[in-house]
Amino acid sequence: MAEGVPTDDSNLVLRAARLLAPGRGAALVLDKRLPAASGIGGGSSDAAAALRVLAPLWGVALPPAADLLPLGADVPVCLDPRPVRMQGIGERLSAAPALPHCEIVLVNPRQPVPTPQVFRALTRRDNPAMPGTLPRWRDLAALAEWLRAQRNDLEPAAIAVQPAIAEVLEAMRGTAPLIARMSGSGATCFALYASGAAQAAQALRAARPDWWVASGRLLPAIS
Repeated sequence: MAEGVPTDDSNLVLRAARLLAPGRGAALVLDKRLPAASGIGGGSSDAAAALRVLAPLWGVALPPAADLLPLGADVPVCLDPRPVRMQGIGERLSAAPALPHCEIVLVNPRQPVPTPQVFRALTRRDNPAMPGTLPRWRDLAALAEWLRAQRNDLEPAAIAVQPAIAEVLEAMRGTAPLIARMSGSGATCFALYASGAAQAAQALRAARPDWWVASGRLLPAIS
């Protein structure tokens, strides 16, 4: 999945290393398993992984969240391997309730969805915020019910920019998940299942071999 990933000094892994300790050295290998620019924080996660590896190697402390924002708004949350609520532009993090055990499928149509175009396509920017207090979901059905009552304001805008997202969502909903939605600003979409995610992913790959499809388990927390 390396196509499209910067190989010069603009790569987020290298930028993270320079931000952490300018002038220090290490040998780093980036094994890319997600499509580039897929809207699921792949580059931010790579940067966070580099920080977590290099900080103990170099004997330096991890920077506060606000200092990491030049790398991207998603980098601070990728450093915290728990369910987390993000506010502001990503610098305000607070613990979220534990997530129920479930399975997940991710699908990306391998079509470009430039984030600036998505934001330009927004018709409203003054929708109400999420509730101040998040519920404690007793099970996956409760989480899915709560998610269905929430919005991703960017989903209609992203579909207007790249109609393939609507095709992905329709195909995913045909595999009977509890919920299927677009992630972030797109183009990757996710679906949650009590079980059978691997079989759903296999069916989606067979139907659309040109799409990127992955499945796994949603982790409630990582120590």
